[in-house]
Amino acid sequence: MKAGGSLRVLHAAAEWFPLVKTGGLADVVAALPVAQHDIGLNARLLLPGYPALREAIESARVIVQCGPAFGAGRVTLLRGRLPGYPIPVYLIDAPWFFARRGNPYLGPSGSEWPDNALRFALLGWVAAQLAEGGLDPNWSPQILHAHDWHAALTPVYLAAHGAHAGTERRSRSVLTVHNLAYQGRFPVEGFAGLQLPDWMSGPAGIEFHGDLRFLKGGLMFADRITTVSPTYAREILTPAEGQQLEPVLQHRAQALSGIVNGIDTGVWNPAADPAIATPYDAQHLEGKSACKQALQVECGLEANPQAPLLTVVSRLTPQKGLDLLLGALGNWLALGGQVALLGTGDAGLEQAWRAAAEAHPGRVAVRIGYDEAFAHRLIAGADLIGVPSRFEPCGLTQLYGLRYGTLPLVHRVGGLADTVVDADESALREDRATGFAFDGASSEALAGALHRAHTLWHQPPAWQQIIRRAMAQDTSWQAPASRYADLYRTLLASPEASHT
Repeated sequence: MKAGGSLRVLHAAAEWFPLVKTGGLADVVAALPVAQHDIGLNARLLLPGYPALREAIESARVIVQCGPAFGAGRVTLLRGRLPGYPIPVYLIDAPWFFARRGNPYLGPSGSEWPDNALRFALLGWVAAQLAEGGLDPNWSPQILHAHDWHAALTPVYLAAHGAHAGTERRSRSVLTVHNLAYQGRFPVEGFAGLQLPDWMSGPAGIEFHGDLRFLKGGLMFADRITTVSPTYAREILTPAEGQQLEPVLQHRAQALSGIVNGIDTGVWNPAADPAIATPYDAQHLEGKSACKQALQVECGLEANPQAPLLTVVSRLTPQKGLDLLLGALGNWLALGGQVALLGTGDAGLEQAWRAAAEAHPGRVAVRIGYDEAFAHRLIAGADLIGVPSRFEPCGLTQLYGLRYGTLPLVHRVGGLADTVVDADESALREDRATGFAFDGASSEALAGALHRAHTLWHQPPAWQQIIRRAMAQDTSWQAPASRYADLYRTLLASPEASHT
């Protein structure tokens, strides 16, 4: 079934690959609506009108002038198309809030913009108005799908609108938590500017432990809550991974489920990737060897095909566990391994990795920053891709690794546990192994997994078996898109739930 189906879905989010990206959220927000379009849903996307998007949008039409609002003197809703993108896109053209280049959340000093609460409240408010206020006379969604804290006030505004109007809501809401650690925390004094009823300023609303927390509000009022893997959905119900919000999540546990992300297999396709040295597939792995050779040269590593190469593409934050890899680095280098890392983030971790590269020239290469094409070459040219995260809601990097036959080496948590089958004896015997997993966030456990990987790397038939099984995994968005569609239909068929 092709696009144009009757189920109308609006995704509200703060990022979109490739023009506005700070992490995997941008990739998901770009790919999921397209996958839903391909299975027959009538999906659209709502984004803030950042300069990169405002300049790129084609055939833009003014739908409505919906401001001033939230302190912005002019707020205009535009509808158009982004280049090469099949989904209609709405942009919130509010220059006072969004005409800022660079990181969408941080100012030039690296600190959060002081008006972020108002900026992203506007995103949720416009999403709710599109559904309940009829901003677009030609289209309104049945499902509002909000992504992460930036859009988490969407279900809050829906609830406030319904309570004010005293009528049954016309749309239902889904909130996807991409990373519970980011909650949209703001001083409680800012509540007055959010245009919400007074009762929502307390514990029954968006207040939590003396702050406003946008994500908490979304968790309270969304009709359904999803997160990006089944294991992470279970983990966040516990104090260890609940980021203080586990009581709220436990309260809403019946509405919570996990759906593993996919990846855009058109963008991430080793057989047709213009960024890599030589295309290849599971039947022609000689191209992968050529990619490794080219990557070693590009990174200034010893051009040695007998050196197993581990790459990392990651934000450098404590969550991502790159300090654990630093602790295991000596063991890996002693085995003859190499490391190439691309990332940016914590200044201490950046400096520590720079120091490791300086201490081990030709063995360790580090590039601070982010370069999308280089990320493709790192994943195509490596033998292993390291994802040692302390916690990981889903992770996309290991999915890219599977797609490229670059075996993921992961901490067995969250989506990493759901997507990588450890190469233990039974998995190897049954041809199920797709990578290497370790338990416990320690350098010692990571070093043990590296040692096991090194041993198998020196057994080419076994290694190639794992590569082919990894590349055979369905990492596309087709199955996740269908699961979301099932959730939407179940939601629309069910009586409206009470959340308090």
